[in-house]
Amino acid sequence: QVQLVESGGGLVQAGGSLRLSCAASGRSLGTYNMGWFRRAPGKDRDFVAFISSSGESTSYADSVKGRFTISRDNAKNTVYLQMNSLKPEDTAVYYCAVRSWDSTWRDWGQGTQVTVSS
Repeated sequence: QVQLVESGGGLVQAGGSLRLSCAASGRSLGTYNMGWFRRAPGKDRDFVAFISSSGESTSYADSVKGRFTISRDNAKNTVYLQMNSLKPEDTAVYYCAVRSWDSTWRDWGQGTQVTVSS
């Protein structure tokens, strides 16, 4: 099992930027595909971005494509989410998770709050 801790959230004005970090302990992240998700108030948790274990493959939800960038530094055991051109509708708690061998998501972190004011 991997312990994940998200950080980097905060309050930002529309158009601003934030970089979220997902730091792992317990195991090396280097062999795991990883993802970012978010849960807006009153809504289900939604997929945001995916990155393969090597970092060579990424994918994004349509709502963030062109604005968000997922990356990783396996030497630092950390996955990042660079968020630019933020919109009020990006307000949510952001979570990272490990993609399991059976394509389910597990080892969720506690989340970090992102609030975008208009």
